Amino acid sequence: MRAVQITTLDGPAAVQVVDVPEPDATGKVLLDVHVAGVNYPDVLMSRGQYQMKPELPFVPGSEVAGVVVSGAAFAPGTRVAGFSVLGGYAERAAVDAALLFPLPDRVSFEAGAALLMNYLTVDFGLVRRGRLQAGETVLVHGAAGGIGVATIQLAKVLGAKVIAVVSSDVKADIARKAGADEVIADPAGFLAQVKELTGGRGVDVVMDPVGGDRFTDSLRALAPEGRLLVVGFTAGGIPEVKVNRLLLNNLSVVGVGWGAFWMRDPAYLQEQWARLLPHLEDGSLDPLVGNSYPLEQAADALLELDERRALAKVLLTAR
Repeated sequence: MRAVQITTLDGPAAVQVVDVPEPDATGKVLLDVHVAGVNYPDVLMSRGQYQMKPELPFVPGSEVAGVVVSGAAFAPGTRVAGFSVLGGYAERAAVDAALLFPLPDRVSFEAGAALLMNYLTVDFGLVRRGRLQAGETVLVHGAAGGIGVATIQLAKVLGAKVIAVVSSDVKADIARKAGADEVIADPAGFLAQVKELTGGRGVDVVMDPVGGDRFTDSLRALAPEGRLLVVGFTAGGIPEVKVNRLLLNNLSVVGVGWGAFWMRDPAYLQEQWARLLPHLEDGSLDPLVGNSYPLEQAADALLELDERRALAKVLLTAR
């Protein structure tokens, strides 16, 4: 079968498409992969910079959507989305049944592949770690990306108001389409606009997958007892916290390590899916899909994320 393989740690441009044996599906469910999600950890793994460091060569890709070929728990032909951990950038993938979820008929393979990493991360962040309540206000950085769009949609489902921060007018349109109440197309000056939009109070929750220089102003943007959710560092820099800032308004900086959490308790994923499923079925959660590439152009897909050009969710199509 065809698969994308990382053979050296020289970055996204060095990935290759090769013929490899089908995966060993013993004790797992074998899928025909139709679409795979592209995520920033895949970019990091191509350089050996992610906490997971598989032995070379390996097939990256953690999100897949497709059709069951064989295996317990799912009948052949069942449409599913699954978390493959590795091996998703391929025509077939072997996935643990506990990490597979039946796709409602209204949800396309493209949307299914856009769901798991982003929406389950955001659900964990907003619900469990951020304790978001109806009526609160959420500020989301990188709002036109996969995490950003998922945050906008899920926060709205939970009854919150959303202020989106983006870096261009094109990305502002994506954030509005996702449902943001307010959009700030000026990352460097977002703090003053947040204060103006909230009457000086600030926001209750910040979702930050970006990090870097804007971190301190994100703290300043919080209302009393606000929570800053740390999801990632796509800007490259890992900020440091002067903890005296936390004392002033009883603020919290909260880590959102979804992967580390569910790997200790995989059953949590099914709990999350059950919570999100009604909103997928009624359309209130509807992933926005950006560019889609064939497997042969996996390097281009990864570079789109690496260079922060992505609009909504980037995908690979396997068939």
